[in-house]
Amino acid sequence: MLGCVRIATVRQMAEVITKEESDGRSYVRRAMNKLAELGLAETNGKDGKHSIWNLTPAGQKALADGNELPPRPKAGTGAKAVLAGFGPHGVAVTDMILAFGGRKHLTDWQVEVNHAIKETGLTFNTDAVLALPTKTSEVCLFELDNGTMSQARVAKEVWDYERYAGHRVWEGARGTIGGTFPFWQRHRYTRSQTFPRLHVVLAGKEEHLLDNRLQALADDVEGIAVAVWVNTLPRLQRGESWYEIGVDDPDRRRRRYPEPAGR
Repeated sequence: MLGCVRIATVRQMAEVITKEESDGRSYVRRAMNKLAELGLAETNGKDGKHSIWNLTPAGQKALADGNELPPRPKAGTGAKAVLAGFGPHGVAVTDMILAFGGRKHLTDWQVEVNHAIKETGLTFNTDAVLALPTKTSEVCLFELDNGTMSQARVAKEVWDYERYAGHRVWEGARGTIGGTFPFWQRHRYTRSQTFPRLHVVLAGKEEHLLDNRLQALADDVEGIAVAVWVNTLPRLQRGESWYEIGVDDPDRRRRRYPEPAGR
C-alpha cells in the first residue's frame, strides 16, 4: 500500500488489509514496527495523534526487487512531504483513494503525478491518478483540497487542467501543410479519446462549509471546457453521487487557445 500512496496511517492500512468491520490496527502497528526495525519503513510525523508511515529508500527498493508494483523510478518515499508539513494533506489523499474504491485496485494509483508543458511553462502536480481505463480515457485525475487553500487558488488549479488540455502542437514534415494536435493526446494520454475527467474532492472542514466551497467552485469554473466532477470527502465516503461542474468540449478549447505556428 505504501508503495502506491506513499504515506498512510495505521488506521488506513488496517482498512485495506483486514476484513470489513474488523479492527486490525494492533496487527498493523506490530507489522510496521517490525518493518521499521528492518529499516524498510519509518514514521516522520503525525496527523493529529496518528503516526504517518512511509517506506524508506530501502523499503522501496525491496518492493521494486520483488516486482510487486510497476516500475516507478522517480517516485519519492513521501518522507520529505511529511517533514515539510504536508502530512495531513497526504493522509487526506489516501482517504480519498480508499473512499473511491482503492481497496479493490490499489496498485493502479499513483500520487503526485507531474503534468507540464515546457513551451508554455505550465506545470502542476496532480494529487492522484487512477489507471483504470474507461471507454474513452485511460486514466482518471484527482485533486484534493484539504481546506488549506483559498477558493481562488482551488479554482485556478482546476483551470490549469483546461490550459493543459487546450495546448496544441504542430506536426508535419518540412515543406508539407502539416496540422495541429492536442499535446496531451500526442505526448501523455495517447490511448485516450477524450481528455481524462478531473475529480475534485473537498475535505478538511465541517461539512456545511465544504458544501459552500463546492458551490463556490462550481461558480468559479462555470464554462470550463474539460470534464470536472466534484464531491466532498464525507459524501464520497458515504457513497453519494458526484456533481458535474464541467463538460469536455474540445471545440471550445480550440477556440480559446491559439494555434501553434507551423515550421
